[in-house]
Amino acid sequence: MQEEVVLEALKKLREVSPKRNFKQSVDLIISFKDLDLKKQENQIDAFIVLHKDKGKKTKICAFTSKEMEQKAREVFDKVITEEDFEKYKDKKLAKKLAKEYDFFVASSSVMPKVAMVFGKFLGPRGKMPNPKAGCVVTEETNLKALSDKLQKTVHVVIKQNPFFQCLVGKEDMKDEDIKENIMTIYNSLIHLLPNEKHNINKIYIKFTMGPVVEIGKEIKVKKKIKKVKKQDKKVKKEEKKVKEEEKKKELKEKAKNEEEKDK
Repeated sequence: MQEEVVLEALKKLREVSPKRNFKQSVDLIISFKDLDLKKQENQIDAFIVLHKDKGKKTKICAFTSKEMEQKAREVFDKVITEEDFEKYKDKKLAKKLAKEYDFFVASSSVMPKVAMVFGKFLGPRGKMPNPKAGCVVTEETNLKALSDKLQKTVHVVIKQNPFFQCLVGKEDMKDEDIKENIMTIYNSLIHLLPNEKHNINKIYIKFTMGPVVEIGKEIKVKKKIKKVKKQDKKVKKEEKKVKEEEKKKELKEKAKNEEEKDK
């Protein structure tokens, strides 16, 4: 994918998107083809570090030992010490926590307890502290550097549905910076796919409440709104599928918990 094509698509996006009273996010949506996700080797779970900011603060929560508490409080948005784990056995509190934060960091010494208490709430959302992202830490870890890195990190998970969506910037960012984030994700992603760029079906960009523009596709002036709306419907349909899958997971988890209670 050429950089000029991405810049052209961003220009079109600004032209066809109505103005809002707030700064909208810019989303990247990639759909895939000829990718059998039933095979584990074709599934993707990776962390990509962008060169530019995403335009939105990434909220980070840390699970720490008492020894690391003060150091963690200076860096992260929320810190939960081992002594406070007990109160998160309350499902409502644990679910709220899982939704509120983007990344979770844990001291290696408390990781087994984190898995026991928070695993069933963070695991299904792909938010367990992950060593691949540097989120399992020791007293020697530079927490400020980790926090800065996570602000620019995108978690790519492609396991059930053949598409991926993520934030790549804000409406008020320069097109050059948004383009650089898009290219970073694209170039990293194709090296994770079995057939590289040949597994890419289509690539779209959109504002939070705007139409969808396909990168690399010419949109005629007269028909652009109609075509974009059609593309937007396709993406919304795919988004609906993901939500339905998440709902099924939650219901399964609930049923499993009820069975355990009955035992």
